[in-house]
Amino acid sequence: MIQLIRGFKDILPGEVALWQHIERTAVGLFAAFGFDEIRVPIMEKTELFARGIGEDTDIVEKEMYTLDDRGGEKLTLRPEATASIVRAYIQHKLYADDPLRKFYTIGPMFRRERPQKGRYRQFYQIDVEAFGMAGPFIDAQMIYMLHLFFQRLGVSRTQAHLNSLGCPVCRPRFREALAALLNKVEDRLCADCRRRQARNPLRVLDCKVPACREAVADAPAIVDYLCEDCRQHFQSVTENLTQLGVPFELDRRLVRGLDYYTRTTFEIQTDVLGAQSAVAGGGRYDGLVETLGGPATPAIGFAVGFDRLVEVLGQSLKIENPKPALFIAALGETARRKAFYWCAELAAAGIYVEMEHADKSLKSQMKRADRLGAARVLIVGDAELASGQANLRDMATKAQAEVVLAGLVDALKQQSIV
Repeated sequence: MIQLIRGFKDILPGEVALWQHIERTAVGLFAAFGFDEIRVPIMEKTELFARGIGEDTDIVEKEMYTLDDRGGEKLTLRPEATASIVRAYIQHKLYADDPLRKFYTIGPMFRRERPQKGRYRQFYQIDVEAFGMAGPFIDAQMIYMLHLFFQRLGVSRTQAHLNSLGCPVCRPRFREALAALLNKVEDRLCADCRRRQARNPLRVLDCKVPACREAVADAPAIVDYLCEDCRQHFQSVTENLTQLGVPFELDRRLVRGLDYYTRTTFEIQTDVLGAQSAVAGGGRYDGLVETLGGPATPAIGFAVGFDRLVEVLGQSLKIENPKPALFIAALGETARRKAFYWCAELAAAGIYVEMEHADKSLKSQMKRADRLGAARVLIVGDAELASGQANLRDMATKAQAEVVLAGLVDALKQQSIV
């Protein structure tokens, strides 16, 4: 038997209802805030992610699924969606009519990480991006929208963690201070961090190796080095969130694992699964559009970890698959043929109906109707077809009522019997 690839998972019918509930909640909320859906390919040129995410990141160095196509071009299954949406924004000149654009997409991403609970090599994200707005209001609005999203899903034990990563004006001074500390603790850093400390010292702060985290425990915080513009921007974001009633915590150590982030960065964390765990994160990336060949455009976005959110929400919310409003227990070939047409017509009218396709006894069909959770059962055989009437049984009360078979579909629809 051929088995599933390690790190991948099937989303089975019993689980899909919860996924769909999350998607509907997201789509409705994002539409209310003026976000349009965009769908981008799952495969892009490798260069897009190398330039966009950063060649020194774990994603590009270790985790991407990259292949050589027959033309010799390197292609990569997308490890995240932001770079692809930025590419589409530039390629299709989506800024031409109005540079202020807001998008969302929902779909699979791919990273060759170590599989563990809530983390897969094919994983799903809800990704939201806004272009063309430099001021702090959009930062607060994005975080507020995330806050509302989790509220509407009933995930109450969440908190936003905020930090500012500064800008090209103020970051050099911080890099100098951080580099000085890293030089002192170099012998305590892992091989990856020693290699990165010269090219991208900020990445060392994102390392998950315990020894590295301990070594940089006294590292300077970038919020202490912000220029006046970045300081005012960040202060305005926090003030707006306070006014909107969004709980948050200033997290001086929070950095993101991708190189393109600037200024506001944030995570939404929950303790529902035990230890603090991020279920969403994002921030500003004001230079990425220009880096990838577009016009200078401020931008901000976030991604929600769909798989982890399902795990969190599944602790408290169970959504059952729809149950049939009616089960037609047909006895005999003639009755089955008639039931087949009734099922088709009722389904076309938006009424979920099931029937038994094989030649089974009434007892067997009633058991199946009960197992499916059907609200009512219509029992039809040769005798009922001959008399023009059949029994409609309420499965909850066991009460039966006779219904006329002539014009049955219209009668069921009009009387809301099903």
